[in-house]
Amino acid sequence: MKTSPVTPADLRKSVIAVPPLARNVDHSVNRAENAKLIRYLEAGGVTTLMYGGNANFYNIALSEYAGVLDLLIETAASDTFVIPSTGPDFGKMMDQVGMLRERGFPTAMVLPATAACTPDGVEAGLRAFAEALEKPIVIYIKSESYLTPAHCRRLADDGLVCGIKYAIVRQDPAHDDFLERLVDVVDRSLIISGIGERPAIVHLRDFSLVGFTSGSVCVAPNGSRLLLEALKARQYREAEQLRALYISLEDLRDGISPVQVLHEAVTLASIADMGPLLPLFGNLDMQHRAAVGDAARALAAIDLEHIEKAA
Repeated sequence: MKTSPVTPADLRKSVIAVPPLARNVDHSVNRAENAKLIRYLEAGGVTTLMYGGNANFYNIALSEYAGVLDLLIETAASDTFVIPSTGPDFGKMMDQVGMLRERGFPTAMVLPATAACTPDGVEAGLRAFAEALEKPIVIYIKSESYLTPAHCRRLADDGLVCGIKYAIVRQDPAHDDFLERLVDVVDRSLIISGIGERPAIVHLRDFSLVGFTSGSVCVAPNGSRLLLEALKARQYREAEQLRALYISLEDLRDGISPVQVLHEAVTLASIADMGPLLPLFGNLDMQHRAAVGDAARALAAIDLEHIEKAA
């Protein structure tokens, strides 16, 4: 695992994968299957792994947190950044901070709370966590009620932020007043598009965000990597063609459940067996498995074609 400080260049270097976490039938973490997925991503050019909602870190037990961190450290390659999540509640993040600090993680992402919080309170909590971690953190914004751009600016100006994952879903990502205000007050090189391939072109082209996160990259890492490279080169027609490959699976994720569909897609594409989802999530209903399997296998096959063309 890479432990140097996270820079904007690091955020721009790779698609930021947000993988699921494989578990055994008894809900213990499956070391071998997680290693398969990590190796698959690394072979596809992914050098940053962010474990958050798709890995169900919301529901992870404090008693197993250190063990999960150790597994990720031991499994990731020496040049792979691993960004684990913490929280979302203040008590949990402060209980986890010592485990993160003593293991040398370069940063951590704070999961956004959905209740019992105010923007001023969130700012105070993130500030306390970053100061306790003694490293800049990644902020995750999923709603306008969580933090305002002004709160983000204060945290960034004080050197407490190395990245902001922006993930407020819009009907049209090109029209986003909140994001416009955010990029006006916070260095754009800190802000990551955090909703997968669908808004990535608009976010990087029109708002000059530094990079994007992806769950579907876990099924097709090469195409997602090529999409990022096309965006860096401002080859937007090629980028549109590459993004189109992901929309079938992304439509299923948005229409059913982003977490459940991705978890099952990795398994059904024979990349790694993700096993059961940790409660309070449940695995995908049987009625959806055929459609998800077809989309996942088709996307993985296209990704294999990218490898063969490059060979």
